[in-house]
Amino acid sequence: MLESVKNVFKVREIRIKLLFTLLMLLVIRFGSQLPVPGVNREYFSNWFAAQTGDAFSFFDAFTGGSFLNMSVLALNITPYITSSIIIQLLTIAIPKLEELQKEGEEGRKIMVAITRYVTVALAVLEGSAMAIGFGRQGLLEEYNAFNVILVICTLTAGSAFLMWIGEQITVHGVGNGISIVLIINIISRMPQEIVGLFTQFVGQAESVAMKAVAAILIIAILVAMVVLVILLNDAERRIPVQYAQKIQGRRLVGGANSVIPMKVNTAGVMPIIFASSLMEFPVLISRLAGYNGTGIWNEILLYLSSSSWCRPSQLKYTAGLFLYIALLIFFAYFYTSISFNPIEIADNLKKRGGFIPGIRPGRPTIDYLNRILKYIIFIGAVGLTIVGVLPFFFRGVFNASVSFGGTSLIIVVSVVVETIKQIESMMMVRNYKGFLNS
Repeated sequence: MLESVKNVFKVREIRIKLLFTLLMLLVIRFGSQLPVPGVNREYFSNWFAAQTGDAFSFFDAFTGGSFLNMSVLALNITPYITSSIIIQLLTIAIPKLEELQKEGEEGRKIMVAITRYVTVALAVLEGSAMAIGFGRQGLLEEYNAFNVILVICTLTAGSAFLMWIGEQITVHGVGNGISIVLIINIISRMPQEIVGLFTQFVGQAESVAMKAVAAILIIAILVAMVVLVILLNDAERRIPVQYAQKIQGRRLVGGANSVIPMKVNTAGVMPIIFASSLMEFPVLISRLAGYNGTGIWNEILLYLSSSSWCRPSQLKYTAGLFLYIALLIFFAYFYTSISFNPIEIADNLKKRGGFIPGIRPGRPTIDYLNRILKYIIFIGAVGLTIVGVLPFFFRGVFNASVSFGGTSLIIVVSVVVETIKQIESMMMVRNYKGFLNS
């Protein structure tokens, strides 16, 4: 591994990309500590500590502490994530968006531009809810129109700036920029959360033996979840493909064998992000708007909040967990249908003289790929569900309060593995061994 790290920095192109990515991450962490002008940060910290719901802990974990610090990056990339969900869902309802998605690079650029505009609109909406809702309660040092507008503009600019940094990392750095921004936020909170976890279960144990057992169990559960996520990312079903022989000039070409790799977790980390964001969004907006009532809406919020799930004293609210699982499975199928097109693959095979042994080209090939796809998507969704639900179970039953949980762990492991693979592919061009082959 040490030799692989040395080889990475021997290649100038990779070295520049890595240094650029690290520089952008330093900028993000600096922005996370830069306060919004005119905000009473002490009031907000006290208010946050008094909250019993899980929505803001979830939000703060995704913003890397920026939300708790009420920094210029308090909204972070959550408006972009929500915007991506909205746009991708609208591709089903609006034929024009579906056509743009299929128009290649030009269509993709238009879709990206639309996502940006929706991101800014959502940032304005969320920033307004924070500035007005919290401002009336004492968040602002002076509650007036100027300070409200200043906070809204600052928060919106911070969210747009992070979206721009993510795009720059994608182009000039390493990995998917938005995903990199997200995991640096999550990782920045993990040391504090892990220390709290050990303090809660190991520190309060009565004997040395109990302390050792508690520590071993915590480490074993975390390692098992990491291994499961890695297996989900690497597992794939390989469909054999054979190419027919044909004559080109005086030569006989073709006849080679190949495979179509179909990943078990085809949708990657997106289903868990989409499902979590949709579940927590109503809770978050209600709290930002200052709603603390006790009516039917409050009951709905308790069903949606993951902090209410799996608690023996409030088992009825666990029904919200089943909605979360249903959303996760739905997005696994939905996102895969966007990223993997069996019709296009079957057409390409037919044009190149390829076929799946035992399956006729054309419609039979499409039907076969769809059947296999539905089967492996279900397996991937079940794996994601196990990793995503276990932390809710431990939190509800044992009161193991950690914000990084299964959702964040899936995101971190998935993005790290994909980033390593990208670096490895760049190293292979230079004939160096990668991390996974060292």
